[in-house]
Amino acid sequence: MKTSIIGFPRVGELRELKFATEKYFRKELSAEELEKKGKELRNKHWQLLVDQGIDFIPSGDFSFFDTTLDAAVLLNIVPKKYQALQLSPLETYFALARGYQGASGDVTALAMKKWFNTNYHYMVPEIDDDTELKLVGDTLFTAFNEAKEAGINTRPTIIGPFTLLKLATYHGTKRAVDFYEDAIDAYAQIFNRLAKSGCQWLQIDEPALVLDLSTAEVQQFKTIYQKLLAKKGTVKVLVQTYFGDVRDAYQELIDLPFDGLGLDFVEGRKTLNLLEKYGFPEDKTLFAGIVNGKNIWKNNYKETLALLEKLQSFGEVVLNTSCSLLHVPFTLSNETGLSKTVTDYFAFAVEKLAELNDLKRIIANKQSNQALLNTNIELFTQERFAKNEQVAQQVNALTEQDFVRLPSLTDRAVVQKDKLKLPILPTTAIGSFPQTKEVKQNRAKFKKGEITETQYTDFNKAKIAECVAFQEEIGLDVLVHGEFERNDMVEYFGESLDGYLFTEKAWVQSYGTRCVKPPIIWGDVSRSNPITVAYSKYAQTLTDKPMKGMLTGPVTILNWSFPREDISLRESTLQLALAIQEEVLDLEENGIEIIQIDEAALREKLPLRQSDWHSEYLDWAIPAFRLVHSKVKPTTQIHTHMCYSEFADIIQDIDNMDADVISFEASRSNLNILDALKAIDFQTQVGPGVYDIHSPRVPSVGEIETTIHNILSKLAVEKVWINPDCGLKTRGVPETEASLKNLVLAAKKVRGGV
Repeated sequence: MKTSIIGFPRVGELRELKFATEKYFRKELSAEELEKKGKELRNKHWQLLVDQGIDFIPSGDFSFFDTTLDAAVLLNIVPKKYQALQLSPLETYFALARGYQGASGDVTALAMKKWFNTNYHYMVPEIDDDTELKLVGDTLFTAFNEAKEAGINTRPTIIGPFTLLKLATYHGTKRAVDFYEDAIDAYAQIFNRLAKSGCQWLQIDEPALVLDLSTAEVQQFKTIYQKLLAKKGTVKVLVQTYFGDVRDAYQELIDLPFDGLGLDFVEGRKTLNLLEKYGFPEDKTLFAGIVNGKNIWKNNYKETLALLEKLQSFGEVVLNTSCSLLHVPFTLSNETGLSKTVTDYFAFAVEKLAELNDLKRIIANKQSNQALLNTNIELFTQERFAKNEQVAQQVNALTEQDFVRLPSLTDRAVVQKDKLKLPILPTTAIGSFPQTKEVKQNRAKFKKGEITETQYTDFNKAKIAECVAFQEEIGLDVLVHGEFERNDMVEYFGESLDGYLFTEKAWVQSYGTRCVKPPIIWGDVSRSNPITVAYSKYAQTLTDKPMKGMLTGPVTILNWSFPREDISLRESTLQLALAIQEEVLDLEENGIEIIQIDEAALREKLPLRQSDWHSEYLDWAIPAFRLVHSKVKPTTQIHTHMCYSEFADIIQDIDNMDADVISFEASRSNLNILDALKAIDFQTQVGPGVYDIHSPRVPSVGEIETTIHNILSKLAVEKVWINPDCGLKTRGVPETEASLKNLVLAAKKVRGGV
């Protein structure tokens, strides 16, 4: 039995790609030097996979920003406004990803959305009616040939035409179906070029097959591949799926002349049932996703071997990951702060390679590898931690009334308006301000014991005072303290909650050069002491304007942590909700009148199939948020924030969160959410986000004015807030200050005309 992975973390063991790319952005590294670093990392990772005994090694999973963007550029899906800049290919690529503002012109970045049900973000391809979809790039072939020169015959991987065109956004009258023939021709050329280079297998990712598909969409998929596979020549084609099962298209998949079929047996609830009901063709290889590519817990060998015993009856099986290992940290070997009794339970990307080999060895010769199996079995039979009975009792004692806030949203709006006395179109920032080198150094020195707690706190207070003074100077209406004490919006809270574990270098790519270090929910979660009160209370003493208390909501904390697998996600979230509720009430008691509880990742674990949305997720996720703020006074204004997802189809559920104000990321998606808000008569006050903070460009006053007028054409002025679309921690100080000044000026100009 052979082993395979779908993809590997590309940022490097110690985020080498992130740092090199950011140096390139700062013009401290040339394009040639960046390309060289990319080549070094690719070769290093391929050799690692060889050394770990992986039989099917991918190429094409590396990217300087995003693989969906890579596929779009490879296939000439580059809107004219970017081509008109006449930049180098690499500069054009980054203009698509980050926007561009300079001598050659001024363009915003492509939209960015969550990649299915993960915290990874992809760049949304934009297709115009005159887009000429054709093969123009070389990156896929360059990577394959690089590996071949190193003596490694890889399996190139590329997002498939069905998924690529389904995820794209269209400007004009044409839609995906109008580009299928061009896509077939382009992918056929890919087959031909790879065959000439000696490629044996090609992996085509079609994760869209795990979504709800109409009969027409299934037929479109079938038609595409009937034509395309007729042109595959000598290359064997693996169609790879992940994040769920392919119940809507399984029969078509097994009838098409694919050579391999990659199925997810971790998140695919009906995958095994599909094989048992419809069988599996003898002429195909089953790439079985049995090692979880999204969570960091060790594989249960006994359960996996039992599954594999069933799968072997269907024919040739390759041991595979359930999805790309992009979604887990690189390796456990750098985690010197965790004891072996803890790390024994974990497997990061490199360790998951070892798990694939362990399973391969046990299947090949169970008798000689019995000790290996016994060690794993023992791990899953022993008690991992002492349960917190008090937390369990609190969760079990919850009643329906605990999830309801009184009085109603409408009644609260009246008393809050009288209490806060804000102008129409109130302005605010989302939360964080730039995390400068000095801010990061201060935190690092404190963690290393190089400065005292007093020195650390004094520095943060000085930064807060600067931040508050700047906001007052430019005229923001509701202020934030800047979050200079925080490393990450989830890790910061996790560090102060019982039941969490933290890593040193377990970074995971979120988008582009942005990496996060998700904490690990190890046991029952509770709060022993206040977390944010001291800094928020101090910041409020510096101003007469309202100071927002800044919290992360329970659903986002869960979704941006590595969750437990021994209890339900619902139970973990309710534990978190009770802990954050205590923090909310402490902030209120200490004079904070506006409290923002961010649920940036609300949609992240939304099931990919709509039939499961409520029963599997929303029926407990939305009440968990309500639990957090259900006990506050009517005069306390509750905000929340959400970003980089599609919210239109769950907009009624979002309104049911019963927050007083919600800010959305809507700038990169051209404020498309406004129509959905208008359609359901959205009751919550809204800050749709008037400029994109994930791009370094500074929006002009006129640009923001236009955006505000667009918002007011859809929403009542008394329900609109003016704010950036997300926190500012990743931005530089000059661009942040310039953008916020323009935001305030634009709001005042529009306010004067209303």
